Amino acid sequence: MNLKNLRRQIDGIDKKITAMLNVRSRVTLRIARQKQKNGAGIYSPDREREVLRKVALMNKGPLKPRAIEAIYREIMSASLSLEKPLGIAYLGPQATFTHLAALKRFGSQLEYIACDSIGDVFLEVERGSADYGVVPIENSIEGAVTHTLDMFMDSDLKICAQIILDISHNLLANCRKEKIKRVYSNPQVFGQCRIWLQENLPGAEQIEVSSTTRAAQVAAGEKYSACIASLLAAKAYKLKVIARDIEDSPHNITRFFVIGKENIGPTGADKTSILFSIKDKVGGLYEMLMPFKKYRINLTRIESRPSKKKAWDYYFFVDLQGHKDNPRIKKALSELENRCTFLKVLGSYPIGE
Repeated sequence: MNLKNLRRQIDGIDKKITAMLNVRSRVTLRIARQKQKNGAGIYSPDREREVLRKVALMNKGPLKPRAIEAIYREIMSASLSLEKPLGIAYLGPQATFTHLAALKRFGSQLEYIACDSIGDVFLEVERGSADYGVVPIENSIEGAVTHTLDMFMDSDLKICAQIILDISHNLLANCRKEKIKRVYSNPQVFGQCRIWLQENLPGAEQIEVSSTTRAAQVAAGEKYSACIASLLAAKAYKLKVIARDIEDSPHNITRFFVIGKENIGPTGADKTSILFSIKDKVGGLYEMLMPFKKYRINLTRIESRPSKKKAWDYYFFVDLQGHKDNPRIKKALSELENRCTFLKVLGSYPIGE
């Protein structure tokens, strides 16, 4: 078959795909009307996970699983925008890693609201200016994002989903590498690229700024300046990629939370996050953890934060495997509540990734 006929065949397939996408969208709108009648939220991470799992099983190639997932992310993003013009608040400005995480979860068809701080992300969702927010919670190298932990102490927002993002640092500039005199980025990024910078740009001045996006903004306007930032920042601020993946550790991963006002139903592969405070006594924390051992519940993370209400008073943040509506977890949380001075369930959400 010649090229002309093959292209005609592609045109016919595209016509069918477009028609079926619109059929799918009409069904989506009917689902949206049912959700409104039942008072259910528009975004359903549990259903999203189920759809992605099913299409992955149906995929026989040659398209790779990640390609299929990316395509369906955009299909679901377009569907969400038809159901309701959702607003997603994130820790900005544009092209930060939190922005990348939000795009990875929600696709490009929704409205994105850049916020100056993690507190502002919570505020936008609490007052209804945004439907959901995306905030960083921990990095595999730097550890917990304490500001996010602290916000959960006073906020009634729920964790709806998590996003796992591989962090890739890139050297961006509008000049050749040997001409670079200054490099801009935030302190954490410099720490994660220390060896590479010593070996490749030993004479360049390292200047700390508030974010990788701010670094890109400055580097784009200065001669002989570079920044360490994301590939999205390169595109947004018209910078050339001088070197890719310059982080010293190949295992640089950041975890983000999607926050909203609804509780998420069980999927069969979930996590639950809680926070609690304990009585100040010997063995207090050990006593609080006993119900989880009793009911064979796996704890995957524990962090402590000062309550800021009185000296030596702490809150503990715990991630555990399973959904809060699971009978064993219900029993464990009930026993914990009887032992501790304060307990809050922050939400259950699909493990997802």
